[in-house]
Amino acid sequence: MGSIFHAFPQLRTAAPRLSRRLFVCRPCLNSPLRSAVSASPSPPRPSALQSVRWKSTQPLRSSVTIEAANAESAILAEAATQSEARSSSFPKTTSKSVAYWLLGSAASVFGIVVFGGLTRLTESGLSITEWRPVTGSLWPMNQDEWESEFTKYKASPEFAQLNSSMTLSDFKQIYFMEWAHRLWGRVIGVTFLLPTVYFIARRRVAPSMALKLVGICGMIGFQGVIGWWMVKSGLKDDLFEPGSHPRVSQYRLTAHLGTAFAVYCSMVLTGLSILKEHRMLADPAKAAETIKALQSPVLRVFRRSVAGLTLLVFTTALSGALVAGLDAGLIYNEFPWMGLGLAPPKKELFDPFYSHVPDQSDLWWRNMLENPSLVQLDHRVLATTTFTAIMALFAYTRFSKGVRTTLPKDANKGVLGVVHLVSIQVTLGISTLIYMVPTWLASAHQAGALALLTGAVVLYSRISMPRRVILRQVMKPHAPRSHAAPHISSRLEAAKAVEKSL
Repeated sequence: MGSIFHAFPQLRTAAPRLSRRLFVCRPCLNSPLRSAVSASPSPPRPSALQSVRWKSTQPLRSSVTIEAANAESAILAEAATQSEARSSSFPKTTSKSVAYWLLGSAASVFGIVVFGGLTRLTESGLSITEWRPVTGSLWPMNQDEWESEFTKYKASPEFAQLNSSMTLSDFKQIYFMEWAHRLWGRVIGVTFLLPTVYFIARRRVAPSMALKLVGICGMIGFQGVIGWWMVKSGLKDDLFEPGSHPRVSQYRLTAHLGTAFAVYCSMVLTGLSILKEHRMLADPAKAAETIKALQSPVLRVFRRSVAGLTLLVFTTALSGALVAGLDAGLIYNEFPWMGLGLAPPKKELFDPFYSHVPDQSDLWWRNMLENPSLVQLDHRVLATTTFTAIMALFAYTRFSKGVRTTLPKDANKGVLGVVHLVSIQVTLGISTLIYMVPTWLASAHQAGALALLTGAVVLYSRISMPRRVILRQVMKPHAPRSHAAPHISSRLEAAKAVEKSL
C-alpha cells in the first residue's frame, strides 16, 4: 500500500476527504458539526499534474462510490420506513389535553356523587319507575304526560307505604331531582365516550392509555346498569307488605356508590399520571433525582402504607353506604357512646332475627351487613381506624429521619392535606350523627368522604413510580448526537477502514 501512496501522492491527502464525502449519511451532512467542518478553511485546489494523477484513481473511486450509494439508499429507505411507522403508531407519551379532560370529567363525577346523595336523602330516587336510556332524557312536556308518570308512581310501594297523600306538585319536585341525576349520568357518558374515540383515532394517547380510557368507558356504562338495578330493588312487590319499608337494597346502593368512586379515582389517578410524566420529561435531571429518591427502601414501605391507607378510606366509605341504605344513622345519635357503653349488647348486635337459615350459619355476616346497630358500629370502628392510621402516617413522616429527609416536598404537602381532610370528615360524621342526619349535613359528610379519598389518591400519585417507558426516557444518558448517530458512527468507522486499506 505504501507503493500506491508513492505513486499517487494526491491520494494520501484525498483519502480523508473521500471518506467524509462518500461514507456519511445525509442527516450527518446537515448536522451542526458537519456545518462547522464545512465552514473551516479548505485545502488549496490541486494543480493540473495532480488532477491528472487523481484521474488515474477513477476506477477505484467509482467502485467505492457505487457501494456507498447503495448503502446510503438502504439507510435512507430504512429511515423512511421507520418514520412512517412512527407517524402511524401511537405515541409513547399521552397529550396533556387528555389529562385536563380526565380531571374535568372527574370533577363532574364528584358533582354527580354529591347530587346522588341529595337524591337519596330527599327520597326522590324511586320517583321514576322506568328505565329509558334514550327517551327518558326528556321530562314530561304536558299535563297528560305528568299525569301518566304520577299514575305509574302511585303503583309503587313507596307511594302506597309512605307518600299516599302526595300531590302532583309534590311529585314534580322529587321527579325533577331523579330526572336531573339520570340526565347528568348520560351527559358524563357521552362526554367521555366521544372524546375517547377522538383521542384514540387521532393518536393522541399511548397504547396503554388507550386501553385505560376504554376501560373507564366500560365502567361508566356498567355504572348506569347498576343504577337501574338499584332502583329496581325498591319497586319489588314484596315491599307492599305491612311493616316493610320501601327503599333500595343496601347491597345495591353500596355497589352503585363503590362503582362511582372507582370511576372517579381512575380518572383522577390517570390524569395526574399524565401530567407527572410531562413534568419529568420537561426536566430529566430533576426527574432522575426524584426517581432515585422514590426508589429508596424507606419510601417503598411508605408507598405501600399509602396504598393500604387509600384502600382503608375506600372501605370506610362503602360501610357508610351500608349505613345510609339501612338508615342506621337514625339510631344511637351520640358519640362515642352507643347506649350505656361504647357498643350495644351482644344480643342486639348478633340478633337471630337477621339469620335466613335454620342452623344460623349466616348469623355473623348477615348481622354485619343487615343489622343497623352492628352496621353503625362497624362504620364507627372503620372511621376511627382510618383517622388513627392517617395520624400515625403523619407522625411517621415527621419523626422518622429517613422518611423526613427522603420524602419529596409535594408528598409532604399531600400528607398534611390528608390530615386536614380526615379531621374535617370526622367532624362532619359526628355532627351528622348527633343532629340525626339533616340533609345538608349528611350530603356534606358524603362529599367529605370523596374528598378524603381524593387526597389519598393524590398522595399516592405523588410517590408512585412512573411508567417504564417514561422511566427509560428519563434515566437514559442523553448524548448530544441525533437519532442517526449510530448510523453516522458506523459510516465513519467504515471510512477509516477503507482509508487504512488504501
